[in-house]
Amino acid sequence: MFKLIKRFRKNESGATAIEYGLIAALVGIAIITGASALGTQLGSTFNFISGELKDATK
Repeated sequence: MFKLIKRFRKNESGATAIEYGLIAALVGIAIITGASALGTQLGSTFNFISGELKDATK
């Protein structure tokens, strides 16, 4: 019984899985934030180009 408890206390696979999960979550948040900012900037750029093209065709 004591061997089982000692083995359970030394087992760090659950902690490692949680750490990898946290790292994956942080990477995901960084990607979402970057994509959101890039998407907003890209939308503004396309709107500007569209306006310039409309003015050029008048």
